[in-house]
Amino acid sequence: MKFENLQFEGKEIKFSTLQFAAESAGFVHAGQWDYERVTFDYKIETHETNVTYYLRVPAYAVEGDIPSPDAKVKLLTPILGKHFYPHGVEYDEDFPKNIVDKCNKKLQLFNEKLGK
Repeated sequence: MKFENLQFEGKEIKFSTLQFAAESAGFVHAGQWDYERVTFDYKIETHETNVTYYLRVPAYAVEGDIPSPDAKVKLLTPILGKHFYPHGVEYDEDFPKNIVDKCNKKLQLFNEKLGK
């Protein structure tokens, strides 16, 4: 599921600004990056259904290399996916309203941390 029409989508910022905002909002920058692309993930585990969702905010470098603090990156459309073991994450699913609402709130916080 894509979260389109957000204020930060398409925004170009320093990687260090993006990293600080993402981590301040609870997103993780783990091993999902190379020198041109990066993804910040927010993991949502549901104990009642034993399902894991990932809210992902991807970006790519327009100047410099990731993870250099001064690299300039462009934010892409955030996406929500559901994890299926052992196959990976699927994005074309029907997502529960409470999960979508949680993601919208998390993205709003992320946007506030970016400083609009």
